[in-house]
Amino acid sequence: MNKETWYFIDSGNCSPAYNMAMDEMLMQWHSDNEIPPVVRFYGWDPATLSIGYFQKVHKEIDLTAVDSHNLGFVRRPTGGRGVLHDKELTYSVIVSEDHPEMPETVTEAYRVISEGILQGFRHLGLDADFSVPRTKEEEDELKSPRSAVCFDAPSWYELVVEGRKIAGSAQTRQKGVILQHGSIILDIEEDKLFDLFKYPSERVRERMQKGFKNKAVAINELKDTPVSMAEVSDAFHKGFADGLHVEWKPYKLTEEEEQQVIELAQKKYETDEWNYRR
Repeated sequence: MNKETWYFIDSGNCSPAYNMAMDEMLMQWHSDNEIPPVVRFYGWDPATLSIGYFQKVHKEIDLTAVDSHNLGFVRRPTGGRGVLHDKELTYSVIVSEDHPEMPETVTEAYRVISEGILQGFRHLGLDADFSVPRTKEEEDELKSPRSAVCFDAPSWYELVVEGRKIAGSAQTRQKGVILQHGSIILDIEEDKLFDLFKYPSERVRERMQKGFKNKAVAINELKDTPVSMAEVSDAFHKGFADGLHVEWKPYKLTEEEEQQVIELAQKKYETDEWNYRR
């Protein structure tokens, strides 16, 4: 059976606004049938706090701490909670809703796309699995999370190792196209992460941060020998190919496409209106 060919893009480290503009433009080009489905890997320069589309900045985020840690800041087009993009590989998957392998429901589409992440962890020798809420209390927590921190709890079909979340993802659907992007964390700086959010009291912060160790884990906490970004990228390059049953065609943007991304970044993702409007 012939495998479908998807584009693969490795963008390297880019600005926060550029990263979000690139993901949005890939959706647009795919919707216009200009490109096939695509998987993209990227990083962040500078390290960045991204927030979900629906988050309320001034209620949840400590912007003074964001500045003091010299972080970038951007609102994603996807939902979910705050993510510190630092020592991680970020991925995005762009594919049509009507692709024959894509289920109709968001939850089941997560499962299919996240199979690539699962296989990537297995290429690294980690026994990852999908999270599935087991109790009504866990399901209620997903619908109304108590924390603004993304890695505070796994959602449906996110990846866990020994019960702790190891990758976080978010999804949106626009113009008949699915965008799923997420973080594959090599190392977590917990103090820096928890500095970035507002809490009712210092005691609440301490309690949440203490509980965080039982809820989230980074790749290098689980490895006897730390892995490099290159090793992680290679493992997930293979993992997504295995999980999605596709072959890769490396792709580089044309000058015209590059300019469209830059213009969208400037008009939308660099603006206060977009990033701070809620």
